[in-house]
Amino acid sequence: MFRILLADDEGIMLESLKHIIATSFGSECDIRCVKTGRAVVEMAESFHPDIAFVDIHMPGLSGIQAIQEIRKVNNEMIIIIITAYDKFAYAKEAVNLGVMEYLTKPISNKKVILDVCMKAMQRVEEARQKRSDDLKIRERLEIVVPMIESGFIYSMLQDDGAADSSGYEELLGIRDNYGFCLVLEFGDRDESGRLTNAIGSSVKANKYYQDMREIVKDYFSCITGPVMGNRVVLFVPSSEPTLKYEERVEVITRTRTMLQKLEKHIGSDFRSGIGSTKTLGNAKESYGEALRALRESVSHVVHITDIPSRQGDVTGEYPKELENSYYERGLKADSEGAAACGAELFSCIEGMYGCREDMEAKILELIMRLEYRICAKDGTEFGMKPRGSYIREIRDASDSDKLCHWFLEKTREICKCAGTEKKKEMEYLVDTVRKYIDENYQKDISLDEISRMVNISPYYFSKLFKQGTGENFIEYLTRTRMRQACVCLQNPDYSIKQICAMVGYSDPNYFSRIFKKYEGVNPSEYRERLENGTGRG
Repeated sequence: MFRILLADDEGIMLESLKHIIATSFGSECDIRCVKTGRAVVEMAESFHPDIAFVDIHMPGLSGIQAIQEIRKVNNEMIIIIITAYDKFAYAKEAVNLGVMEYLTKPISNKKVILDVCMKAMQRVEEARQKRSDDLKIRERLEIVVPMIESGFIYSMLQDDGAADSSGYEELLGIRDNYGFCLVLEFGDRDESGRLTNAIGSSVKANKYYQDMREIVKDYFSCITGPVMGNRVVLFVPSSEPTLKYEERVEVITRTRTMLQKLEKHIGSDFRSGIGSTKTLGNAKESYGEALRALRESVSHVVHITDIPSRQGDVTGEYPKELENSYYERGLKADSEGAAACGAELFSCIEGMYGCREDMEAKILELIMRLEYRICAKDGTEFGMKPRGSYIREIRDASDSDKLCHWFLEKTREICKCAGTEKKKEMEYLVDTVRKYIDENYQKDISLDEISRMVNISPYYFSKLFKQGTGENFIEYLTRTRMRQACVCLQNPDYSIKQICAMVGYSDPNYFSRIFKKYEGVNPSEYRERLENGTGRG
């Protein structure tokens, strides 16, 4: 349906235009007629026409003036000017107003009117299609953006150089060089003000995650992470390296209001810790501050600057090289080597961290990073594995000895699983492909086809296959075909050309060259030697 407005102070002209359009397009068009410039403006506001035919000279507001008023609020309407005068006198003004076409009175040619109508209708359809396409893109972004934002938060928390954060910044349109982390914690508030029932609250938060995102976005222009345990991490970009006192108070006030709305909508108690502003590269430090703010206060909302500075909590220099050795041993599936490094690390951490919760957080970080690096190396999925038990098991470790035991056993478990899974994956893949080649060597088999069959990339498939067999895919396929060709050559009923096709080749000359490369003689010579009893020579 096209909404068409006809504006002319001549009744005959209006009736003529309306008759031509109505009889040609019928129910496709809803046509309204007016005779003054003011009526044009009013009808534009109430009727919202797609197309308007406007006479320049009308009582009161002229057609040009009416169009000027319309363009203040509507740039999409297709406008055709009708004039009894030299149209070039109005050309400059009309061009500025985005007029599509001019029709000079008297308009006696019906085809001219219909051609202009069809041209205008086509533009309207194109605009509608563009709006529809834009809407589909926005709908897709509603799905994709949360995934990208989660990737940014994971990258920020890992902070091991494995991820290129600049890619996330470009995708998410982050133009600022600074920002701060805001951690939302949810659960059931106990008498001390702490939040409990982390697992149950996590389930509820996942159920209402989309609602939570929308509420958060109403208060902060931020990057929203996924539900992790009973927490959600937000990163709020900032153009300034520090927040002024008034700005900090405003952030706290806004956060309080946001938490009230979240509590009312989701039905859980909420708290929030806020870190200080850092550069994008040091955003993880702000996250650590936000966690500390949560740990050291039972307030509804607490900013790290409101927490008294602690002296001497972490003493000595952290053994970064020892941590790197821990990861390197793990990547090699050296469970005992990684555990030995882990034992040294634990002793250092125990001596450096005065707070039990800081120790627990560091131990959990080491385990998570080890898993992440092993998964990244093996090409397996890191994010989907449930890890809620880690926090519970760490909390259940009542003393340092039990915490150390959990840490070392978990390290061994991760390393052994990594080596076992990788070995199983390789063995299964190699056995599957070998069996397929043995049964289908006579077909036109390609690397791409086999990779699709086992659902991994050609590069990764080639790598695993060579590790498992000692030769690449093409070498194994060719060797299998040559072995079968030797068997077929023992039967004198088969010609060389037939054997060529039977083992998967279409060109006998090429088959002969490959056969000679592997067997030292061409197929005919090989058969002669068999007949003479001299074997393969």
